[in-house]
Amino acid sequence: MAAMEKKLSSCDFLASDNNSKENYLRVIERTAKAITNSFKDSSSYSKLTPQELKKAIFVENMLPENGIGEDGLFECLEKKVLPNMLRTSSTDYMAHLHTLTLLPTIASELIIATYNQSMDSWDQSPAATEIEVETCKFLCKLYGYGENAGGCFTSGGSQSNMTSLLMARDWFCRTKLNYDVKKRGLPPEYNKFRFYTSEISHFSMEKSCHLMGLGYDSVVKVPVDSKMKMDLTALENLIAQDVKNGNIPVCAVATIGTTDYGSIDNVAEMRKICDKYGMHLHADAAYGSAVILSPDYKNRIGNLSLCDSVTVDFHKMFLMPISCSAVLAKDDANFEVFELHADYLNREEDEEAGYTNLVGKSIQTTRRFDALKVWCAFQYYGQSGYANIVNTTIGNAHYFYERLKADSAFQVFIEPEISSVVFRLDASDDVNKAVRRKLIHEDGIVIGQTVYDGKTCLKFTLLNPLVTHEKLDSLMAEIKRLGEISK
Repeated sequence: MAAMEKKLSSCDFLASDNNSKENYLRVIERTAKAITNSFKDSSSYSKLTPQELKKAIFVENMLPENGIGEDGLFECLEKKVLPNMLRTSSTDYMAHLHTLTLLPTIASELIIATYNQSMDSWDQSPAATEIEVETCKFLCKLYGYGENAGGCFTSGGSQSNMTSLLMARDWFCRTKLNYDVKKRGLPPEYNKFRFYTSEISHFSMEKSCHLMGLGYDSVVKVPVDSKMKMDLTALENLIAQDVKNGNIPVCAVATIGTTDYGSIDNVAEMRKICDKYGMHLHADAAYGSAVILSPDYKNRIGNLSLCDSVTVDFHKMFLMPISCSAVLAKDDANFEVFELHADYLNREEDEEAGYTNLVGKSIQTTRRFDALKVWCAFQYYGQSGYANIVNTTIGNAHYFYERLKADSAFQVFIEPEISSVVFRLDASDDVNKAVRRKLIHEDGIVIGQTVYDGKTCLKFTLLNPLVTHEKLDSLMAEIKRLGEISK
């Protein structure tokens, strides 16, 4: 197709006529071939520096007068974009809580994009709405909630956490202060509200409280112990001191898998403290939520049904495409904080007739049918398939930790509970930083970097079940080699 002024036809979409269906299949096949052809080696990245990458992807005109057409577009994609994409399926990628994606969930994404359902009202997503409702019911049961529980899919852990903190704030104001935030705005004492979370918890806690009008000062960072878990004595002392100072404890957040260490807070003890002070307990299980599918390891995350709300991320350890997260609430009525009727969208008479309009459960209006990925993957792999994925990744982390501990060239600090291993070469911070950069731009290997006890550390986030012990051994050897030449 040459570059020219182009008038749209049914072949630019998927319609019911044979020509459009044939063109759809052809374009999808061409796209799949272009993607698979870009996987020329096992590295995770093309090795380009930021400066080189800017030049490699540059196009003269983002919006030309006349389009470049299909052939021109695919030539551009195959030359500039696809070779330089990060390949998350590579066993050389282990930097973040960011994963390869299971093929059934990639197929789900094609369905989601093609049908383009909008999850705000039933008449925009009939089957999709019913599947999300049933999926949320199943998830509530999976995490131990009863019949009164409910859930909603979100864009990710940050939105799930903010949803939970909003529900906690409004629940507290309604039940403890007899005050309706939804109608009246924040109460006069809002600047005394306090939310307690680990000092190494996700930054979405501060961001959420800022967006809720409470500010960073409402977030109390609780110290962690030597295993990077929340210090529960410190938590209770901080709450007691706040009460003494006239502040108002509203919510505590248990992190079920911290971003760097995978450390898990004790929900059973936190539940006791929250009950003592009349607080909401939220579990940020964005990382660790998949562990519940492993009979061997599920006890590590504790009994999440003790929490009033739970964040579950499927685009982490469940190995699904971004974005895919859910927030679950023990009491479905707490989602009413988001309910607002509009005549054009969620009419009350429709809901009375049995039409479910999910806009009333979400911060978002237009929202993707991400529940399909969970629905498909759970059926495809089943309990045993997911148990194998979780067991493999946790087992790899344990193996790697033990290998590092036995090698005097490395320092290790926290024994992994899930699949993150933080370590460093027994060398300067500059050497450790240099090694990570050399891995990216000389080997196409991408690993993580963080700080422990004021020292620069390297990090493997082992979410890829294709990683073998031999691969981990070879990466250790390469890190040692690069460390020697970086000194």
